[in-house]
Amino acid sequence: MIGDCHTAALVSKQGSIDWCCLPHFDSPACFAALLGTAENGHWSITPAEPVLAIRRRYRDGTLILETEFETASGSATLIDCMVLRSAMPELLRVVVGTRGQIRMKLELVIRFDYGLVVPWVRRTDNGISAIAGPDMIRLRADVPLQGENMQTEAEFTVVEGQKVSFDLTWYPSHEREPEPVNIGVAIQKTEKWWREWSDRCTYQGKWRDAVLRSLITLKGLTFLPTGGIVAAPTTSLPELLGGVRNWDYRFCWVRDATLTLQSLLHAGYLDEAREWREWLLRAVAGSPSELNIVYGLHGERRLTELELPWLAGYEKSAPVRTGNAAYTQYQLDIFGEVVNTLFQAREAGLGPAKHSRADLVPAMLEFLETGWERPDEGIWEVRGPRRHFVHSKMMAWVAVDRLIRSAEKGRFTIDIARWKKLREAIHEQVCRQGFDTDMNSFVQYYGGKHLDASILMMPLVGFLAADDSRVMGTVKAIETHLMKNGFVGRYTQDPAVDGLPHGEGTFLPCSFWLADNYELQGRHEDAVRMFERLLEIRNDVGLLAEEYDPVAKRQLGNFPQAFSHVGLVNTAFHLTHAFKE
Repeated sequence: MIGDCHTAALVSKQGSIDWCCLPHFDSPACFAALLGTAENGHWSITPAEPVLAIRRRYRDGTLILETEFETASGSATLIDCMVLRSAMPELLRVVVGTRGQIRMKLELVIRFDYGLVVPWVRRTDNGISAIAGPDMIRLRADVPLQGENMQTEAEFTVVEGQKVSFDLTWYPSHEREPEPVNIGVAIQKTEKWWREWSDRCTYQGKWRDAVLRSLITLKGLTFLPTGGIVAAPTTSLPELLGGVRNWDYRFCWVRDATLTLQSLLHAGYLDEAREWREWLLRAVAGSPSELNIVYGLHGERRLTELELPWLAGYEKSAPVRTGNAAYTQYQLDIFGEVVNTLFQAREAGLGPAKHSRADLVPAMLEFLETGWERPDEGIWEVRGPRRHFVHSKMMAWVAVDRLIRSAEKGRFTIDIARWKKLREAIHEQVCRQGFDTDMNSFVQYYGGKHLDASILMMPLVGFLAADDSRVMGTVKAIETHLMKNGFVGRYTQDPAVDGLPHGEGTFLPCSFWLADNYELQGRHEDAVRMFERLLEIRNDVGLLAEEYDPVAKRQLGNFPQAFSHVGLVNTAFHLTHAFKE
């Protein structure tokens, strides 16, 4: 992934940009080959001769990607960079000859509206322009370009020490073309900005490189204008190859707030935490009964889900979707996430929020007094019937607990005794109806026999201690029944519960949660072993998707996934903190 904190692009090992939405994360893609074919849009720069080796790396502390190609005749490095945006997005690609000489070829297929719309392309002084409806793309190139078969091509040779540069910019078709940038200066400025940002990371433990790469990835998934953080820069990458669990993740999930904020605060990034809190408060403003679980980049509430039949899907995994119908769901745990986020922010010393509302917290309390008893769709956004999910009730307890603790610190005035009764009632019900004595484990929902890895969060949020016999029994049950090939599955799969056909990879945050539980139970070696197993499945530049198939040994789901990288950062802090003690 490369990005500019407004949008991102995915670059293949072969040097092809196969996914890019301009100008924002949630804009229609102009390169959509990832979800279809090369004809749906891509931009490749790769050797025109047999390749002996490909090596990739990020420049230290940055989101600038370098891909080194080696052939019999020479080698060259492709530098990919989205520069810090002053107005319009700028995607820069520079080929640098590093040994001998090497023949390179360029293919550019621009298709607006997720691969559907073929633009009108015309030649310009030093490149091309492509226009269709509201979209205009301008490509400036150091080498001549030719148009053929509805695509743009070029072949060129680069020798040692030579640079060949390309600058692609998007802008609204009714506006004037942006001025060209000085490519060398722009990359240098971008590198300096990222390095300065990275140098603020306070984590100095054993896994610093992995933690810093995850934090950079999380920063790259930040939408700078509003402070929101997208779950991933992609849509419809499948949780099972050939399956239908293909969702649009280019939005901001409230659930991620608690853990993302925790990661940023742990690592010393108070500004990002402050911006994220402001986004959250703006987004959730209104009636607590109408709280969304997911919002658009600017806080939009209606994210209508559509299917794009002209795209075949990643490895034929259809349908391809945009929007996300989960915005209509009722998920009780969101109240716990929101209130815990606000509590943690104040505990970290951020001070009162700019958009703070004195009535927001009491309004949430009033809603929870009866709202916690309603069934919901749960953390996994099931598309089956609503149920009394144990994780949801536990997070309702977290909401009430953090509200009480805030009041005890004098942040607002409530009838503390009244709400302590509610806290006790929720806790008692969860322990009575959510725990199965025959299984010696908490279960997914009241009266059920299914397991759910989200219960691993119980000691992480303070509901029960990690050494409580019921928590330890649950960990044992999950190890026995939800773990396969060393990784933790989300829950016992049952179409009657989640409303979807069987089959998905292992959801990576669950394995991080198990490592956290090991650490809290004093099983440090088991925790480190699990954590390092997770580090090993990152791709060649340190990125994680949402899920992993341990049999096929490949990542699945939208990529890169913020939740997975949040899990990595938080677990690294848990392990390092405990190790120091």
